[in-house]
Order: sequence, then structure tokens, then C-alpha cells
Amino acid sequence: MRVSLQGWRVLAIWIGLITLGGASLQRLTGMGFALVAAPGLVLLLGPWQGVLLTNAAACAISSIGLASTWRRVTWSSMLPLVGAAALTIPAGAWVADKLSAQSLLVGVGTVVVVSVLLVLAGVRVHALSGRAGAITAGAASGFMNATTGAGGPPISLYATNAGWSAAKFVPNMQVYSVMANGLSLMVRGAPRLTWSAWSLAGIGVVGGALIGTALAKQITDVRLKGLVMGLALMGGTVLLLKGLTTG
Repeated sequence: MRVSLQGWRVLAIWIGLITLGGASLQRLTGMGFALVAAPGLVLLLGPWQGVLLTNAAACAISSIGLASTWRRVTWSSMLPLVGAAALTIPAGAWVADKLSAQSLLVGVGTVVVVSVLLVLAGVRVHALSGRAGAITAGAASGFMNATTGAGGPPISLYATNAGWSAAKFVPNMQVYSVMANGLSLMVRGAPRLTWSAWSLAGIGVVGGALIGTALAKQITDVRLKGLVMGLALMGGTVLLLKGLTTG
């Protein structure tokens, strides 16, 4: 996608705002950056660069969150999830490179919308329980993370079936996000952005972490979940419609 210098400046501002909002919600809830930010970043940058920036920013904000929660990570629970994801991320990257822009738009939009509906419904799937369930969830998440940038929902569904508390979910989700997004970037490469876009994305991540920390004690979990899922559903629907009407 060719963009003029002036166009990149406008894009950079929007990138900063989207990462700021997504990072704030991620810091508050432990997840949600990709669901909220991926649709906007994909609309701005296209399905390839948008997903890569989603991976990079999600990895960064999760690293910030992990710095204060790593002692509470349940490593025995995370090993099968991360291990399975590591095996499917290369396959997801290969598929993403082969699909057209229109197909990826439809794919990202569909994944976001369906994931939001499943999480909101609190679906319990017998196949997502125990060690086999962890491997299934990790494999699905890794593939989705590399292709669409939104790999969190399978882990959330697994956590629901496993009965994880919020205190267990948040640190575990942070470490998973760091590893899965880091691996996706290693396989697919870093996004190609101007220095201003990188700078504002970085400011958005750091600013979002600060805002999320400041608001953590003032907003209820129920309201946060509704906000995250509402924004994600709108963004996913827009992407899906654009993909279906393009071409």
C-alpha cells in the first residue's frame, strides 16, 4: 500500500490512538488488545502490515503487564498452550502469505466476530478441558495469531472450561501473549512503518499501560468486558463487510 508522506502522518496519528485504546483495555483486563485494535489497524494498514503491528504492539503491552505479574504465572499450565501454538504459528504465517487481501479481510473479520460471540456466550466445550484441551486451544490460537493477530479467544475459552480465576488468567494470558506474538513476529517479520508511526505506536502502548493502571480500580470487570467485546464486535463487523464488498 503506497501512502504519501502527509498520508503517513495522518495514519501515524490514528495508529497511536488505536494502540492507546487497545493497550489501555489490555492493561485493565489482561486481554482484548488484538480484538479491539486489529480491525482498526488492518483497515489502516491492510491485512498484512496491520496484523504484524497488532502482533508487535500486543507483545509490547503484554510484556509491560508481565513485569508486575510474572511471579503468579502457572508455568505448568502454560507449557502445553505455548508449545502447541509454536507448532501452528508457522502454518498460519504460510497461509496468511498465500491468501489475497480480500480473503484476509474476511478472515480477520470472521474470526473476531465469532470469537466475541463465543466468549460472550461463555461457551463450555468438553474438548477444551485437560491437557488435550490445552493443546487444542494452543494450536488454534497459534494459527489464528499468525493469520489474524487475534489469538486470544481460544485461550479464553480454555480458561473458562478450566475454571481459571481472574487472578490466574491475567498473568497466564500475559506470558502467552508475549510468547505467541513474539514467535509470530519471528516467523513473519516486523511491520514496515515510518519512524513517526513506530513512535506513536510506542507512545500509545506506554500511554495505554499508564491509563489502564490508573483506571484499574475505578471500572468494574463487567463494564470492561462489555466495552471490549462491543468495540471488537463493531470492528470485526466492519472488516467483514469491507472484505465481502471489496473486489
